[in-house]
Amino acid sequence: MKGYSKERREAVIAKMTGPNRKSVPELVEEEKICSATLYKWRKQARAQGRVMPEGDDTPEGWGSQDKFNAVLETAALSEQELSVYCRERGLYPEQIRRWRRNCAEANDWDRASNKELAQARRADRAQLAAMEKELKRKNDALAETAALLTLRKKAEAIWGGSEDA
Repeated sequence: MKGYSKERREAVIAKMTGPNRKSVPELVEEEKICSATLYKWRKQARAQGRVMPEGDDTPEGWGSQDKFNAVLETAALSEQELSVYCRERGLYPEQIRRWRRNCAEANDWDRASNKELAQARRADRAQLAAMEKELKRKNDALAETAALLTLRKKAEAIWGGSEDA
């Protein structure tokens, strides 16, 4: 900010936006301005609410806050206005629509997550009930076997063993 006029700074920031935007390394070469300064200017512009990419210069390199801001800015636009908005920023209307869907799904995540958890809990309860039923059946069979062995030993003790056999 010290050595650069406000007009030059705005002109360079403008080169970071729009459909023909340039990356910071490209602007370092072209404008002969330190990359740290350019990154700082971009960060300040974003803090002021300007919608511009956070990382790489592709639309998918935009940060979540920028995508959300773009969704808000375009919420009330007609198709034609949306197309103009997208051309100015190097985006496609489908990207804005996808970002809008993602925002809506993000707000519904809690309900969907709770529904999935409830289904998993029901399945776990059913599995637990089946395992408890199987365990009871095996315990009953074991108790019956133990009772038969005990009766056999008592019978042998009373009537004598089956030594003849």
